[in-house]
Amino acid sequence: VQLQASGGGLVQAGGSLRLSCAASERTFSAYIMGWFLQAPGKEREFVAGISWRRGSTVYADSVKGRFTISRDNTKNTVYLQMDSLKPEDTAVYYCAASDLLVVTTTPSSYNYWGQGTQVTVSS
Repeated sequence: VQLQASGGGLVQAGGSLRLSCAASERTFSAYIMGWFLQAPGKEREFVAGISWRRGSTVYADSVKGRFTISRDNTKNTVYLQMDSLKPEDTAVYYCAASDLLVVTTTPSSYNYWGQGTQVTVSS
């Protein structure tokens, strides 16, 4: 599975961005999809994940109520709508795919990774 993330950019605090992640695999709908972030000098962190069957979602506490993950299996694409952005959201954002049955927050549980897209939130 090849993943291509896009949609990052520079935005002011309080603004919004929508990230997209397109998958090459026709069996995209069978994978758990997740978004992670990595700030300079820090570990990669879970942001949000969505299951493949019922679309169940899991969010990091830091983004609950501000970010929304969704997927369109007909387009092999997962989205991350980011609203009310804060400077501390600044990071490289990665999409990832896992063949597990439930959403997991552990980076090592994801088999495939996109190349990352930079999100910068100015104060």
